[in-house]
Amino acid sequence: MAVKPNVKPLDEEATFKEEGLDARALITRTDKKGIITFASKAYRDMTKYSRNELVGKPHSIVRHPLMPEAGFRDMWDTIQRGEHWEGMVRNLRKDGKYYWVVVQVDPIDKDGNIIYSTPEKIDGYIAVRREPTRKEIEEADELYRKIRKAELLAKSNLKDWEKEVLNQL
Repeated sequence: MAVKPNVKPLDEEATFKEEGLDARALITRTDKKGIITFASKAYRDMTKYSRNELVGKPHSIVRHPLMPEAGFRDMWDTIQRGEHWEGMVRNLRKDGKYYWVVVQVDPIDKDGNIIYSTPEKIDGYIAVRREPTRKEIEEADELYRKIRKAELLAKSNLKDWEKEVLNQL
């Protein structure tokens, strides 16, 4: 399900290098519903949100409107089965800039241990991100724009913000 952006997206990319960040430190934990319970300092620095603005909020707070819904459906289907998921994600910062990450999401138990194939023991999820290569970004951007456009064109009743997104594609 599409989520209206919290901020107006700018067509301006932020990179790990310009932020002085080590991609391995971009870590979040969520509960089973995707509500953020922990966000590393590097993650907060990249997103420009404070701890108080992130913890207790749905992870979709950083969802970019150009990101295909299909990617998130696949992620949720996978991790709720107790499986590892990895994929490219375009996120939206509080200042409107976007950034790309390759994110790995794993289910965790109540003690924070990564667990697989036992959905009944899942207490939440941990996500660790790395900086993608320019080639990975270019390939994902081209593919995701096509998918997102198709998703929006398939809807019979677009919201105003979705119409704006469609015009960008």
